[in-house]
Amino acid sequence: MSIKVAPSILSADFSRLGEEIKAVERAGADLLHVDVMDGHFVPNITLGPAIVGSIRKVTGLPLDVHLMIENPGDFIDAFVKAGSDMLTLHIESVSAGDIAAVSRKLKKQGVKTGISLNPPTPFSEIKGVLNEVDFVLVMTVNPGFGGQSFMPEVIPKIRELRSFFTGEIAVDGGINDITGKEAVSAGADMLAAGSFIFNSIDYKQAIRSLQCLK
Repeated sequence: MSIKVAPSILSADFSRLGEEIKAVERAGADLLHVDVMDGHFVPNITLGPAIVGSIRKVTGLPLDVHLMIENPGDFIDAFVKAGSDMLTLHIESVSAGDIAAVSRKLKKQGVKTGISLNPPTPFSEIKGVLNEVDFVLVMTVNPGFGGQSFMPEVIPKIRELRSFFTGEIAVDGGINDITGKEAVSAGADMLAAGSFIFNSIDYKQAIRSLQCLK
């Protein structure tokens, strides 16, 4: 089975976002990664439910909406209504009890739940919720901005997670064909990639190079 590749639209040309989305869809993307930032949890502001709703209108690809925001529970309904297929919450901004409640609620609506953790956050923070989520997103950069360099020190964390977690492991941050191979070798099976895809001359070739890493 090939690796799932999720182009991260944070690196797309927003002046022609619809065209960019159609282009990566034609190029073979498995899903889209949508970074939502609020200027509080991370030092950047990106987009909200209205933009997710607009994206939903132009693509049939699954939307993995990555909530890098404070109080994510307050916005769950809005992002589901906008057309999210997957919602990823950070353990740094939500309690284990809240994750369980959100996951049960989303499951009834046919939406997958992911839990993410930042590079400095130990796995002990998420072990108690792994049976509540559909996938784990391991950050390989400190979240907030696209185009950052991959942090190789996070590789052992991916390997450790794979040793006891049977669900999907996604990796986000500084992914290209070289760092992606490291992540996949450690146990990742979903890669969010922004600048590597959107700054490439050939989107199809870039996406395929990641899908074939396994």
